[in-house]
Amino acid sequence: SSGINAEWPLRPGVMLKVLHMTFPRFAERGEGGVFQQQDANECWTEIMRMMSEYLPGEGSTNTETVRKSYIEQYFGGENVTTMKCSETEAEPETKSIEKWTQLRCHINTDVRYMQVGLTMGLKENIEKTSATLERNAVYVKTSNVNRLPSYLTINFIRFFYKEKENINAKVLKDIKFPMEYDAFELCTPELQTKITPARDRFEALRMKKIEIELSGDVKNKKNEKKKEDKEVNYEPCSFSDDLGSSNSGYYELQAVLTHQGRSSSSGHYVAWVKHTEDNWIKCDDEKLSIVKEEDILKLSGGGDWHVAYTLLYGPKRLEIWEDEKKEEDKKEEDKKEEAVPEMEKME
Repeated sequence: SSGINAEWPLRPGVMLKVLHMTFPRFAERGEGGVFQQQDANECWTEIMRMMSEYLPGEGSTNTETVRKSYIEQYFGGENVTTMKCSETEAEPETKSIEKWTQLRCHINTDVRYMQVGLTMGLKENIEKTSATLERNAVYVKTSNVNRLPSYLTINFIRFFYKEKENINAKVLKDIKFPMEYDAFELCTPELQTKITPARDRFEALRMKKIEIELSGDVKNKKNEKKKEDKEVNYEPCSFSDDLGSSNSGYYELQAVLTHQGRSSSSGHYVAWVKHTEDNWIKCDDEKLSIVKEEDILKLSGGGDWHVAYTLLYGPKRLEIWEDEKKEEDKKEEDKKEEAVPEMEKME
């Protein structure tokens, strides 16, 4: 509002009160009257679920793929899932669509990189009742992404229950994550085909920049410098008929939620948020400080330092170069000129 000074700190007191009223377990207090430690990803999931109920989707209701909520549009993905009983060939394979607002990165002794953990989560064995065998049986569940959202949330499965100690212990293993992520391998063949045109345009721009750099083209380099000094135009990052989707599968890391400690019931959570191309903001309770990209890459785990628990990736945006923009503007002008004679005929 106009009455708020942009430099004043904003205290999220109202939001915290509503959160405690809506989810009483997040308001539980321990010894000394302080709030008990809660799982931050559970809190994130509940907030997203509530926002999904109350924030309506954007766009025209005439659009075939309009979605009912803003969260579903911009944070929601879909998987095509097949289920096959591994104990009998008599039972046919079944297919279904599963919706999600975050992907899970599974961790075991073989996983050292986020991509491996994500891929592992797309195939799993589950036990359920078989109508054919009339008993419990093992099924192989295989999933592939057929809708990517603009904003991709990834949760590292770092906590597991230790029955002997009766605690949710933490996996401290170092799992590398990228500053830029390509989700192409997770997708169905149909979605891979659909996102290829935008990916080709990214590649064409990359090659163009390399060509300018290698050619020593002074004029183009000056134009590039001018571009840096003024507002850059970008292509849409969603499909025209699916607002909030990703039309390329390319992402850039925007935020990291870390946990420091040995169990989910203790320790400390910190948020790290991208501010500019070079600078990130470390949000440690009320203390804010500037950190660099190299500090973010150190959050991959391997010790008692802050360890990445949840990542938020945003869309990688494709610049529109000046000559391309002029060409697009010319096409728009030509369309308008073509439309005038048609209107005159109608009159």
